[in-house]
Amino acid sequence: MSNIVNLNRFRKAKKRGEAEQSAEENRTKFGLTKAEKKKEASEAEETLRHLDGHKLGDDES
Repeated sequence: MSNIVNLNRFRKAKKRGEAEQSAEENRTKFGLTKAEKKKEASEAEETLRHLDGHKLGDDES
């Protein structure tokens, strides 16, 4: 005797599995923790201050 399989349930489970795999890929590509975002922002700000401090002259003054 064979097992009865609900095809709708099977399709939904497959779709959920594919969505989870896609979400995992996106988390690795785009996901940063709050601390990492804060660190990146502070490094960018420090770089801008460093570059602004080394300008030779003001064109607007």
